[in-house]
Amino acid sequence: MTNKEKHISRFYKRFWIFAAIIIVLPLLFVLSVILFGNLPDTKVLENPKTNLATEVISSDGVVIGKYYDANRTPVSFAELSPQLVQSLIATEDLRFYDHSGVDFRRLFTIVFYNIVGKKQGASTISQQLAKNLFPRDQKLNKAQLVWRKVEEWITATRLERLYTKEEILAMYLNTVEFNHNAIGIKSAAQIYFNTTPDKLTTVQASMLVGMLKNSSLFDPISRPNNTQKRRNTVLHLLNKEGYISDEECAAAQVKPLGVDYHPESHNEGTATYFREYLRQVLKEWAAKNGHDIYTDGLKVYVSIDSRMQKYAEESVNEHLKIMQKALNAQYKNSHTKPWSEVPEIVNVAMKQSDRYHEMKKDSVPDDQIMKTFETPVRTKLFSYNGEIDTIISPLDSVKYDLYFLHCGFMAMEPNTGLVKVWVGGINYKYFKYDHIKSNRQVGSTFKPFVYAAAIMNGYSPCLKVLNAPVVFEDYHNWTPQNADNMFDGEWMTLAKGLATSTNRITAWVMKQVGIEPVVNLAHKMGIESHLDPVPSLCLGTADLSVYEMVSAFNTFNNKGSYIEPVLITSIEDKNGNVLQKFVPKSEDALDENKDYVMINMLKGVCNGSLYGTGSRLRSKFNLRGPMAGKTGTTQNHSDGWYMGLIPQLTGGVWVGGEERAIHFNSMGNGQGAALALPIWGYFLQKVYADKSLGISDTKDWDKPAGDVGIEMDCTKYESSKPPDEGTLEREVFGND
Repeated sequence: MTNKEKHISRFYKRFWIFAAIIIVLPLLFVLSVILFGNLPDTKVLENPKTNLATEVISSDGVVIGKYYDANRTPVSFAELSPQLVQSLIATEDLRFYDHSGVDFRRLFTIVFYNIVGKKQGASTISQQLAKNLFPRDQKLNKAQLVWRKVEEWITATRLERLYTKEEILAMYLNTVEFNHNAIGIKSAAQIYFNTTPDKLTTVQASMLVGMLKNSSLFDPISRPNNTQKRRNTVLHLLNKEGYISDEECAAAQVKPLGVDYHPESHNEGTATYFREYLRQVLKEWAAKNGHDIYTDGLKVYVSIDSRMQKYAEESVNEHLKIMQKALNAQYKNSHTKPWSEVPEIVNVAMKQSDRYHEMKKDSVPDDQIMKTFETPVRTKLFSYNGEIDTIISPLDSVKYDLYFLHCGFMAMEPNTGLVKVWVGGINYKYFKYDHIKSNRQVGSTFKPFVYAAAIMNGYSPCLKVLNAPVVFEDYHNWTPQNADNMFDGEWMTLAKGLATSTNRITAWVMKQVGIEPVVNLAHKMGIESHLDPVPSLCLGTADLSVYEMVSAFNTFNNKGSYIEPVLITSIEDKNGNVLQKFVPKSEDALDENKDYVMINMLKGVCNGSLYGTGSRLRSKFNLRGPMAGKTGTTQNHSDGWYMGLIPQLTGGVWVGGEERAIHFNSMGNGQGAALALPIWGYFLQKVYADKSLGISDTKDWDKPAGDVGIEMDCTKYESSKPPDEGTLEREVFGND
């Protein structure tokens, strides 16, 4: 062999050795990763574990809240707009439909670019999905990073074998993270544009896809200019790939971002108090049934109607904004403070604050805590005209918050028990306490239970009683007085006594039927709290919740049958399998015929001709349809109530200060008809105006078939009395 031939032989030998090293070593490396790497098995790939948010879905199909560790709700490919898919492919992976997980052509091109100093990423969408599903450890050296990268390549190719291209696109968009607690495209579409992925336009889709490069750098809320430039880059890529024309690209690039920002927070949105109460209920349910509401992606279907809830919250805000202004003016003009007579309420409120609890938990001495509360700091305060950003001491902040009137408002369907409205307060961000389940003195709203006991015993609403003092001899001669001197000495029918909320008439009824029957009936109708068996109960001295009162009044509205309020109708898992349906308990409490008599008596409360305490629903709010109800006011006007009934809804409203010392000084503003009733009035106006709700302002209560057994026509009642019955005095009081 010649030297030349030997030289050529050595060259080929070295070439093939080099080629073998180039080919074999990577193959051996990949084989090592396959054999010894931390690769997910097929079972895991077929069912990748991702934390999914539990959705709360209203009766009209609106997602009103979520519970999550990660705010992610999955969507399918069919729920993605074409513009979104085009933007993603044009920006992230042009050859997505041509490779099998790893784009080697692009890989070698990117290696060249990186060698010459033009850094670019080579990951395909499938590789990025693998990375999102099985995140890297953040502390990897270069060798570990290479090893991890190969693991992702292998995982990407396996994903390609298990899923269609469309499924991979949807899975990827379900795993990407944006700013502002948005994980996945569905959350991002809702938070940034208040829409759904299938409705995303080219301009909107381009912005969201552009954010994937760096969601903090390209955040439309904090860095809109950066975000617009990045969006326009995506639009340019769409144009370059032929998805949009030059004209469409130019027109889109000059458009504003058009962000419709809807942050998802437990403090914001609709039904905030309801969502927090529901969270506690669901946590208990989940613990018993082996689920996690923060990660399992449950779908919780609730009774709340998002439209009615919106109207209820608007009505509370609309009315209490006016009443708060009046209360503030009262204290300002009188130069008195609510705590002048009850100084301890400031100390109590301070000790209930989060700041105080945190400092006590850290064992801070009391004198240091007090010093901290007296030192001004930058604080945000609630107001009906928007947040106030100011510098104020925490102690003065506590005093500021004490002035506010609060509210509890609940409404439910009579026959189904479905709770349609739950407003636990005026602003959940600033005032977390829920007034639906909290007890307050109910005042005259308790009186219908007393009258119902009488009707159950055969009394007619037309029976006349003298409006005169009634003495309970067995109870230290307790003798209740009327709130004013109206109708003193007048013979009044029971119907008018209830309509005018006359204390003496109610006391007389209580004395006739007895205390225990009233207590027992109230419990059967839905009152759960303890009721002291004392005569003053007839005037509403009991502390009860809005929840109890609405469910009990609903018994009047449901033909005498108590039905347990329903908050959850069903719960499904992430795949749509029904885990549980919820059916309310019910129990007959009142005879249907006698209940119909009570409904007609409660109608009288809204009747001006009877001087009904709820008649301003007609005079002020011009509500003409059939309605019934009852007002309530407690001592010193500390609590204002209105219980409202229409054939298709039962509602209850309470208004008052956090502390009983916070109240109006006069009946004009302090009575339930002024404090609470207008919220029901505003609400009904809105509900009747929304025809999609199907709530009719002409529908009346159905009369039971046949004779109800008690005469309700007072003219007929008077004429039907036998001649020898004697005078009304003997009829009512006996012949002494």
